Amino acid sequence: MNSFIEELKWRGLFSDMMPGTDEQLNKEMTTAYIGFDPTADSLHIGSLIQIKILAHFQQHGHKPIALVGGATGMIGDPSGKSAERNLLDEETLLHYVDCLKNQLSRFLNFEGNETNNAELVNNYDWMKQISFLDFAKNVGKNITVNYMMAKDSVKKRLSGEAGVDGMSFTEFTYQLIQGYDFLHLYQNNGVKLQMGGSDQWGNITTGTELIRRKAQGTAFALTVPLITKADGSKFGKSESGENYWLDKKKTSPYKFYQFWLNATDSDAERFIKFYTFLGKEEIENLIEEHQTAPHERKLQKKLAEEVTVWVHGREEYERAVKASEILFGRSTAEDLVSLDEEIFLEIFDGVPQKEIQKADVLGVNILDLLSEKSGFLKSKSEATRELKGNAISINKEKVNEVYTANETDLIDGKFLLLQKGKKNYFIIKVI
Repeated sequence: MNSFIEELKWRGLFSDMMPGTDEQLNKEMTTAYIGFDPTADSLHIGSLIQIKILAHFQQHGHKPIALVGGATGMIGDPSGKSAERNLLDEETLLHYVDCLKNQLSRFLNFEGNETNNAELVNNYDWMKQISFLDFAKNVGKNITVNYMMAKDSVKKRLSGEAGVDGMSFTEFTYQLIQGYDFLHLYQNNGVKLQMGGSDQWGNITTGTELIRRKAQGTAFALTVPLITKADGSKFGKSESGENYWLDKKKTSPYKFYQFWLNATDSDAERFIKFYTFLGKEEIENLIEEHQTAPHERKLQKKLAEEVTVWVHGREEYERAVKASEILFGRSTAEDLVSLDEEIFLEIFDGVPQKEIQKADVLGVNILDLLSEKSGFLKSKSEATRELKGNAISINKEKVNEVYTANETDLIDGKFLLLQKGKKNYFIIKVI
């Protein structure tokens, strides 16, 4: 078996391929592409598998092409969708394309003189030149309506299985346009293989059929499974339905790190194979160690480290670890004070806050600060009782009745963290 396909299989990242794909990969350096949809100004962790497939492909000596769908993004892929996408205006779409190009360039090797350097392409560059009549004549006549209707993505939408009846002509043509991308890249870039999620099988094989009929050529398809959590729920979204983005401005490295750290044991065993580049023996040893002492969460920690470093770099990973240690009490007040506002507020997301004038915080008696000034505790008598019981912390350090806050205690120059017991927090924001 081809080494690239073998790697995908042991990692659980193989779904299907056309006959002859492994022979093609064994025969010569092969050029393959995967398409990325520009539906936002950042990719999210749902795209990491596709990125990783291209990275593995390059590591095995083949040439990867990342296609950003500037043209197909104007239509929307109906595969697996229950409703038609809202169309974007051209200016917004091209901005998204530029953002995705910059992002993808971090994950693949585009530099140097190697013959298998990665490439980035945008299908809008060739589709914008083609008139509807030319497309109908040169592409449409090569694929029958019967062939297109037989695709699962079409059948489900037309039968109402996908949750909506019908399908616009615009979406119906999507597989033809994606098929034409494959033909164009076959003829102009030497691409012989398209890869993608298992829901893309119909679109990809339309491309191989178009290449056979239009160019009398042979091309191949390979798909990977769609990733879900072990319980079958959707992967890559928070409980509130938010995406975890690869752009740190949209999802902080701390929150990104926490996502992987909080994986269940069964998910961590799968994800360490899917999302890291660790070898088979190292992963098997990690899983064995984890099963021996699951409470140490070695698997989750290694998974979170590898993926966070890959996406955000070592420095951001180390900051995320420090932030996590602060949350769980394994840190000093100096660590807490050194945090910037963004990470501090993410760590203590949902904690009650109150804005207080600086004069009512700095140098003020701790009893007044805990009660009248902040309202954290109901009264001075409660504050006295809790302080005597050693239950009050300021910035994660225990304090007594003689404590007064000063300028150097302020986190990022503006916050003070009050705490009663282990889990009762309150934030003062100095204004």
